[in-house]
Amino acid sequence: MARDYTGGSPKHHHLESKKKRLTWIFGVSALCVVCYMLGAWQTTPSPVNRSELNQRVGCDETSQNQGGNNASSSSSAASASSSSLHLDFESHHQVDINKSEAVQKFPACDMAYSEYTPCQDPQRGRKFDRKMLKYRERHCPTKEEQLLCLIPAPPKYKTPFKWPQSRDFAWYDNIPHRELSIEKAVQNWIQVEGDRFRFPGGGTMFPRGAGAYIDDIDALIPLSKGNIRTAIDTGCGVASWGAYLLRNDILAMSFAPRDTHAAQVQFALERGVPAMIGVLASKRLPYPARAFDMAHCSRCLIPWQNYDGMYLIEVDRVLRPGGYWILSGPPIHWKKHWRGWERTQEDLKQEQDAIEAVAKRLCWKKVIEKNDLAIWQKPINHIECVKSRRVYKTPHICKSDNPDMAWERDMENCITPLPETSNPDDVAGGALEKWPDRAFAVPPRISSGSIPGITTEILRADDQLWKERVEHYKRIIPISKGRYRNVMDMNAYLGGFAAAISKYHVWVMNTVPANSNQDTLGVIYERGFIGTYQDWCEAFSTYPRTYDLIHAGGVFSIYQDRCDITYILLEMDRILRPEGTVVFRDTVELLVKIKSITDGMKWKSQIMDHESGPFNPEKILVAVKTYWTGEAKKES
Repeated sequence: MARDYTGGSPKHHHLESKKKRLTWIFGVSALCVVCYMLGAWQTTPSPVNRSELNQRVGCDETSQNQGGNNASSSSSAASASSSSLHLDFESHHQVDINKSEAVQKFPACDMAYSEYTPCQDPQRGRKFDRKMLKYRERHCPTKEEQLLCLIPAPPKYKTPFKWPQSRDFAWYDNIPHRELSIEKAVQNWIQVEGDRFRFPGGGTMFPRGAGAYIDDIDALIPLSKGNIRTAIDTGCGVASWGAYLLRNDILAMSFAPRDTHAAQVQFALERGVPAMIGVLASKRLPYPARAFDMAHCSRCLIPWQNYDGMYLIEVDRVLRPGGYWILSGPPIHWKKHWRGWERTQEDLKQEQDAIEAVAKRLCWKKVIEKNDLAIWQKPINHIECVKSRRVYKTPHICKSDNPDMAWERDMENCITPLPETSNPDDVAGGALEKWPDRAFAVPPRISSGSIPGITTEILRADDQLWKERVEHYKRIIPISKGRYRNVMDMNAYLGGFAAAISKYHVWVMNTVPANSNQDTLGVIYERGFIGTYQDWCEAFSTYPRTYDLIHAGGVFSIYQDRCDITYILLEMDRILRPEGTVVFRDTVELLVKIKSITDGMKWKSQIMDHESGPFNPEKILVAVKTYWTGEAKKES
């Protein structure tokens, strides 16, 4: 039976409904497009020209439109450059790099300060007790007394001679003092030859020269076999002993007070020889215990037998187990020299007997006395020395004392104990490798674990780090070209910088901040390098213009909250030679602050990326002190 469709054909009904749906969809879509275009037209005005478009996107289309208008291309480049110059660096890094504040300009000090040594100023020293030479110790100026000016170089200052020529010559105009050439003419310390000084290598007790004198010592104890690397010379004069020891690969820390013999230490440093202003008085020497392989006194006029032998006790503290003490001059060989020394035979004999008695109580053994030389040796451990206290009640062995604490600490009348050992043949604290292997061997203080937090792996990693850093430095400063001789590391840590540049003709004064959490100066000495403790809120014990290169890694992060870093930078300027270089390593915020200060100190500087690349937060600031001098005083 056929079906009855009362609504019409079914196919026609389907087509009509589909047509209505499509019309509705197209209508809605068209409305959306119109609304979008209307909104875009209202919120985004069209650029007037191509340069305005380029300014908005911050790019230059010159390369894509080489056939276009040159003026339009130039406008595009200028707009792009303007855009990049106004990047908001400050909001991300919080440094005042774009501030337009005027740089503080530091004036030159009066020429009377040309050789100013703040903590060894003779006028300030006169206020202190003369007993035990306390007036010659460090007495630093108060904050109100500190100078806010630049120490001037002499009017005719010249770049010093390069090493090794500097060992024998220095420019007269750099240290215009003839006093030593007159007072010490007989001893042949120094001679004036035209516009320069010549250092013949003479000394009070070595008229044949320091070389011959050292040969005499070498005939008595071995100086050239690598066992002796670090030495200390008390009352060094112009440091000819230390200068000539360098041929034996022995590095001497020479020191002398600032006294009537003008500028002894300044002459030494001008020669390129390590030296400091210092004196054996009432304070410990600023070196750790067991630091030196050899100590030396050549007519240094130190009363070794006085104050219960306190000065020899201090030498014992800084001398390594098995180290040597060498004495020449009064009272040694007094039977020959007593008339020339203008003293009686009885007086000189009593002095020598007293020195011999102190040395015996310290458990030292006299190795030899020959002609003008007498040599003692410290024991390699204290096993027998402890037993001898039953006989020698004084000096006693110190109790509960850190023997390395030496910054502004009084000397003590007791023997610094050596690390304990059970075998009489063992070297207390550990034996050292011979030089030059010592430089990269693991120091006993690390292998024994006596410094918390520092392991062999940390030492190895630090050495590798400094090897890479020095390779980078060679590309930005002439560190391997003989330009530098006297180098200072203001924050030496493990001595990695000194080790990495030891192959060049330089020496490094490794300073360890006196208030560091980790005392690592003993490690540096065990590696065969020299250094001192230092509080950088105070001045360093040296004359102006005595260092060619200063390295300051992380120093200002340590001291920024302890004292005004302006004074630290002025101190660096004081001890840096004209045209000398400083390498800072620190955060970018601190380096920008440092640069803003040094710009007013006549330094030229540039902040550079870390050697590992631009993404390291630590940066490098390389600064050069410009050449300028003071003005000669006009005679009326």
